[in-house]
Amino acid sequence: MVLSQNSIFILEFIATIAFAISGVLSALRKRMDIVGICACGFLAAFGGGTLRDVLLDRRPFFWVDHQVVLFAALLISIGCASLVSLQRLERGQRWLQIPDAIGLGLFCATGTHLSWITEQPPIVAVMMGVITGTFGGVLRDLVCNEIPQLFSDHRPYAICAAAGGLSYTIFASLDAPSWWAMTACALTTTGCRALAVVLDFKLPPLGNR
Repeated sequence: MVLSQNSIFILEFIATIAFAISGVLSALRKRMDIVGICACGFLAAFGGGTLRDVLLDRRPFFWVDHQVVLFAALLISIGCASLVSLQRLERGQRWLQIPDAIGLGLFCATGTHLSWITEQPPIVAVMMGVITGTFGGVLRDLVCNEIPQLFSDHRPYAICAAAGGLSYTIFASLDAPSWWAMTACALTTTGCRALAVVLDFKLPPLGNR
């Protein structure tokens, strides 16, 4: 059973807003002006999904087809910039990982699903999920003049997305309903990332021997 377009829209809308918030918070930490804040929010929110749509040859892009999401992301960017102080931002540093983990899980689920229903091989579907969930964060960090968190954090990030994508392909291969597979993907991805942050679990860096 394939999910309806409305269901996909709702999931991508939530993921977009979650990633927009993470982009805005990163920009605030860098003391950017309103243009920089909106740019970071946009790139974090739409970067991964846009790259996915390019690779899967899907047109129009999600934010072009649903301009209400674009306006919502921009409004949230402006609202967060107006309401969140730098002092509160520093005090709640750990909690800033929450919207990022939620967006990662939801985007990974939709990216894997949209690739799967076009009959891509399982490994390609998993990769599309990883790209959808992580590439927006890479663009966000590059604009903030930082080594992307994906490569430098040492806490599992892309690995969490890959684990979620793998759980999707397992459920889908067993002919489970699409929403089961997507729920498993989102919960696995977000749960793994949240545990890594809470427990401060890090992968050992290489090249230090």
